[in-house]
Amino acid sequence: MADHARSDSPAVQAQLDRFAQLSPGRDILGLERIAALMEVLGNPHLELPPVLHVAGTNGKGSTCAFLRAILEGAGLTVHVYSSPHLVRFNERFRVAGSLIEDAALAVLLKEVLDAAEAADLGPSFFEATTAAAFLAFSRTPADAAIIEVGLGGRLDATNVIPAPLVCGIAQLGIDHEAFLLAAEAGTPEGPLERIAYEKAGIAKCGVPLVTQAYDKDMMHDCRAGAALSCRSPAARRRMECRRV
Repeated sequence: MADHARSDSPAVQAQLDRFAQLSPGRDILGLERIAALMEVLGNPHLELPPVLHVAGTNGKGSTCAFLRAILEGAGLTVHVYSSPHLVRFNERFRVAGSLIEDAALAVLLKEVLDAAEAADLGPSFFEATTAAAFLAFSRTPADAAIIEVGLGGRLDATNVIPAPLVCGIAQLGIDHEAFLLAAEAGTPEGPLERIAYEKAGIAKCGVPLVTQAYDKDMMHDCRAGAALSCRSPAARRRMECRRV
């Protein structure tokens, strides 16, 4: 089963059994299916509170935890979408500060899969899970939503979010080589530079992109990846890439 998703709740498990029939998602990276799924679900990704979008090879989960602690410490209410889970599938969905309840999760998973099947979309496991998170977050008020990238960034399902408040990239390293280092025209040749390029693909025009202080080549390709979302010189000038 994809990501070993199990639940003690019969209602949740019934939906996870359906999820088990989906592709894990690592083999079909891209935004076409998640965009189509968002459309049939009413585009919940356009109804989220301000989003903090976090990518990286190592430390992105910790970064999301730190961000949640900071925001909640300031008295704000926060959604968090993260992966993978450690014990319960519910861990992926923190809605307004609390892990999602089984009853609500079962309904969300069923809604996503029913809509996907009706539209004959065939989403991956991660795409369907992401869609469920966005549905949950769009229906419950909160001050912010912290969204952790699943794999890479440029072609990750979470990258369907059009206008996050801020994007961040944690520590970079070689990961998921079969997918993130696959030959593709117009991408950097060096492995670390390619990783930087892929992770920086979550950047959006006019949105701050906060990174660590990588070496010169990696930072160059981080900027190149970020510039993918910008189609004009004026738009590229609005891209802010901060080193911290």
